[in-house]
Amino acid sequence: MQRLALALAILLVAAPASAVEKQQHIALAPMLAFLKVDGKSTLSVGGGAELQYSYGLTDQLNLTASASHAIVARNQGQDTDKTPRDRPAAIGQASAGLTYVLDILRWVPWGGVEGGLYWLTGGTLPSAILAPGGSVALGLDYQFTRHLALGVEGREHFVLTHLDTYPSYTTGLLRFAYMWGW
Repeated sequence: MQRLALALAILLVAAPASAVEKQQHIALAPMLAFLKVDGKSTLSVGGGAELQYSYGLTDQLNLTASASHAIVARNQGQDTDKTPRDRPAAIGQASAGLTYVLDILRWVPWGGVEGGLYWLTGGTLPSAILAPGGSVALGLDYQFTRHLALGVEGREHFVLTHLDTYPSYTTGLLRFAYMWGW
């Protein structure tokens, strides 16, 4: 047991993360998605993936871009005339923004904001909805090497022109990141 504890301690020893200007990251993040639809008693729950890119403007500030797609109600159909016409089957988004990074250890906490476009499709919607939106994210990455990191992220999205119908869209992500350029 002591050997296992020692091996784990050595693996997790604090070392500089060494984020620098012009460092770039690309990450693939499978995600869980939770959509609250006004008037629906349960959350629409599903999964998807997000592709993320960031560019280090300074040691602490990154320019970011992301695109994601999630299926939130696979079997949502227009069965009857009484079925509400506001329940999407899928949500996609593309956005850009800024993150602030605390890169003092191998563990790298960060937070960010992004703005962009959201696309709600399928389900009981009579037609696709394209709307402006934004998100607030908090994350924690662990840098195994200067090139590889694994992290978790929570993100709250806001479909700005449809906040009354979709008051909450939340995603939880597991990030696999590759970094280069310093």
